[in-house]
Amino acid sequence: MVAMKTKGQEDEAPEERVPHLPWMRHPVDIDSFSGCPVTSLPRLDPRLAEALQRMGIESFFPVQVSTWLETIGPGAFQRDICINSPTGSGKTLAYALPIVQMLSTRKVRCLRALVVLPTRDLALQVKEVFDVIAPVVGLTVASAVGQSSIADEISNLIKKSKQELYPSLDDEYVEMEPQTKVDILVATPGRLMDHINMTKGFSLEHLQYLVVDETDRMLREAYQSWLPTVIQFTRPTNQDHFRHDTAGRTLLHPLTTIRRSGVERGFKGKCYPRLAKIVCSATLTQDPSKLSQLELHHPLLLNSGKKRYRIPTKLESYKLICTSNIKPLCLIVLLQELRGEKCLVFTKSVDDSHRLSTLLGFFDDLPFKFSEFSSLQRESTRRKTLAAFKEGKIDVLIGSDIMARGIHIDGLRYVINYEMPQYVKTYIHRAGRTARAG
Repeated sequence: MVAMKTKGQEDEAPEERVPHLPWMRHPVDIDSFSGCPVTSLPRLDPRLAEALQRMGIESFFPVQVSTWLETIGPGAFQRDICINSPTGSGKTLAYALPIVQMLSTRKVRCLRALVVLPTRDLALQVKEVFDVIAPVVGLTVASAVGQSSIADEISNLIKKSKQELYPSLDDEYVEMEPQTKVDILVATPGRLMDHINMTKGFSLEHLQYLVVDETDRMLREAYQSWLPTVIQFTRPTNQDHFRHDTAGRTLLHPLTTIRRSGVERGFKGKCYPRLAKIVCSATLTQDPSKLSQLELHHPLLLNSGKKRYRIPTKLESYKLICTSNIKPLCLIVLLQELRGEKCLVFTKSVDDSHRLSTLLGFFDDLPFKFSEFSSLQRESTRRKTLAAFKEGKIDVLIGSDIMARGIHIDGLRYVINYEMPQYVKTYIHRAGRTARAG
């Protein structure tokens, strides 16, 4: 059993072998950049600077500065960006800020940026960041995560045509096609595919930015083949405007995405607009077969240090060795010592989390409040539990690795690995729930 808490000591994973892909061998070192005050970031829109300061952000972290300098200004987004940085280092704002800045001058509203994450909780958390900065420059953000009915999501995403609103009007004088109501969409793969396949008026024709967050997990699991589908419908082409069935009959797809040919300004000989991609993870894969799915364009890797994996620099680890028969008692004693502090307890499976929670429930008068956080629970129950934990009404959350990716909890100081994970990647994501940016 290992407990981890915030302190001031750096701990790094062992050195890894040389990557197969040439572009991964010479990354930009994020740690070579210094943080800078919000007011000193070059070319930052004053409206965005003011919004960030209202959030309590006074300075940027190195990953945010390095990403900004590679995406804003001369040569902006001429290469796809891959960010490999520890959990809690500030990756969400690192990609959200340049996208919002680049779209702030748009004249016509249409879907131009798509951010895809593996789970609903992560997607809603990322949307909260966009919600703070996008509206101040006139951009609209929406989510498609299955939190509400698909009909409700469609009403937030698509503006009905005047023909649908006023069917008695003469077709010659009204707008016939429904239009997108948002500039930026944060989605989970399943609900994104629902809209691609079924929502009239949902189009990726004008998409300029695609963000794949938690990339290693997104590439490991197929998620209804969402990635090849998105790339297919955003690939510039003058052919295959219509699909055909096995009998040769033309099929009209509800998603009409025919990217117009032309020359992209500042990018010689390429179709306009080129879809710029940002992929990021704390444990970015080096597997060429997986990365090839992204169809990256002259990718540039931003890496935190020379190691492949890193845990937060302000993290300190402790080890407690005991026999299995007294392990629950040792956990209780440890949690009693940490009384009043927020703590996450990780087990290796959902069943083990439930078993441990049930066992702790047999003890009377524990000086801390705990709750199970499990995929066996309803989404509404998990949401209420997480909210209670963030508000301090619950001291300890017990769960499996559903809690290990991306979820940010202010003031979380302690993470306990009641059962150690099998893989280094899993440990990195668990450890990253504490010692986070901000």
